Amino acid sequence: MKINSTGKSDPGLIRSNNQDAYYIDPEERFFIVADGMGGHAGGEQASRIATQEIQTYLTENWNASKSSEQLLEEALLKANEAILLDQQNYPERADMGTTVVAIMFRDRESPLCAHVGDSRLYRLRNSQLEQITEDHTWVARALKMGDITSDEARIHPFRHVLSRCLGREDLHQVDIKPVDVKAGDRLLLCSDGLTEELADQTISSFLQENSGGDKAAYSLIESAKEQGGHDNITVVIVTVE
Repeated sequence: MKINSTGKSDPGLIRSNNQDAYYIDPEERFFIVADGMGGHAGGEQASRIATQEIQTYLTENWNASKSSEQLLEEALLKANEAILLDQQNYPERADMGTTVVAIMFRDRESPLCAHVGDSRLYRLRNSQLEQITEDHTWVARALKMGDITSDEARIHPFRHVLSRCLGREDLHQVDIKPVDVKAGDRLLLCSDGLTEELADQTISSFLQENSGGDKAAYSLIESAKEQGGHDNITVVIVTVE
């Protein structure tokens, strides 16, 4: 299984700083996107700590005997602990936190995805875009229960209210699931700065129209900015060949 990847992040048109972060492993074994929150410095710090801690833990323990699921979960929980420690050391950042989504190809034939919050993983296969992750938000839960419609969810005033994120004492588990991948699939990891501006159908069309990952990433971000660019926008595109 050969993998090509690219990543791009943009502050958007409203925010003065970029509180998103992403990481692409040089050996293309894992990919991370994080979207920080909690003030100008806090959000940047939280997303940076998350990507750094996950990257370090996975790299150092890649050949350990523990299962891939255990390794990935521990990496995210270690990131949570590091953010909590930073909050204690710097009280002015006490309310900072971050979402995170990651995909790991430790077993090349059966990658795993982990996420906390509302940064997402999508898979494009044969012109069909599927959202793999399920947002940890009040709105996503209401949508699943049938209390609101998908159109209502897109504009709901509570759509940014997270039920789970890194940087919280009560985070004891993360969602981890296997991801079915085949040759020709394209995987998209993104922050909600993209999905707030672009509907899934639009995202799908850009991924299909641009065969090169770099061009697709650029087009997605520029399109999100054309729609308002109200938040930081980060995309990582993984193409399976």
